[in-house]
Amino acid sequence: MREINGKNILVTGGAGFIGSHLVTHLVKKYDKCQIINFDKLTYAGNLNNLIGVEKFKNYKFINGDICEYDSIKSTFNKYNIDIVINLAAESHVDRSIEEPFAFAETNVIGTLKLLEAAKNIWNNDYTDKLFYHISTDEVFGSLDNDHDLFTELSHYDPSSSYSASKASSDHFVGAYYRTFDLPIVISNCSNNYGPYQYPEKLIPVIIDNALNNRSIPIYGDGSNVRDWLFVSDHISAMECILMNSPIGESYNIGGGDEMKNIDLVRTICDLMDEKVPSEKGKYNDLIAFVKDRPGHDYRYAIDSSKIKNKLGWEPEFSIKKALSITIDWYKDNQEW
Repeated sequence: MREINGKNILVTGGAGFIGSHLVTHLVKKYDKCQIINFDKLTYAGNLNNLIGVEKFKNYKFINGDICEYDSIKSTFNKYNIDIVINLAAESHVDRSIEEPFAFAETNVIGTLKLLEAAKNIWNNDYTDKLFYHISTDEVFGSLDNDHDLFTELSHYDPSSSYSASKASSDHFVGAYYRTFDLPIVISNCSNNYGPYQYPEKLIPVIIDNALNNRSIPIYGDGSNVRDWLFVSDHISAMECILMNSPIGESYNIGGGDEMKNIDLVRTICDLMDEKVPSEKGKYNDLIAFVKDRPGHDYRYAIDSSKIKNKLGWEPEFSIKKALSITIDWYKDNQEW
């Protein structure tokens, strides 16, 4: 088991959706750790996600860009960083179709600059050091049937500029382990959801549009399948990896809750009919099928047996329970 209390942990992208959940968890649970949140505060980064911890003595926020090497280097030196958890990324597939250079810059070049900083500043003294890189199952491409699963040995076959940039960053992390012995671990997660997710992703779009009686757009015929992972379960999996994984390993993290997009939308609409019934009718009536996006992967599905068998992690939340929590949060925080 890796001892992290007393360590200085740099979390990049810590004001984003997953990052803010992780930072909050670490700050509150590990009071002897110094948690440094390094975030550029793009449209998806929001310090309001961290209102509960900004005054904790073991928390520090730095408004920084992982593509600016001098800023990373000075942060490493000033805070004597022991552990890096890299969550900083451009992550929305639709945006990557329109702005591929931004994805290559942040996800590839930014990760490379973090790796260089860790290598140069740690200077081969890797005792109690770790570079933990968080990635996506989308690097594996599309499963074109209804029974295969992505494993840690699945070949990379990205379909979008987003997944291609994340695949490249994964390869750079692995290369620094092989070439420089940099102490790394990697995890690839399935689709996350939960409170504080920026309302461009599917689940908050559904909830927000329903609450405002707007059309709920579904790509194609809604038959695309995703494996859904509640953000709290992702945080517990990351903590499990952080505390227990040997160096050089990779893990797939999935919620084990596969659903067609149309079935997900209908489930959310049914839950909202119970929680916030509309005078204008059923929320399912707002569903509208729209032109499919280019290169839309058919199915993602994760085999999480490695992290379960090797590290003992299991997801806690069923999708219906987690969707209920998520709907309640957006309903109660519409100003956010």
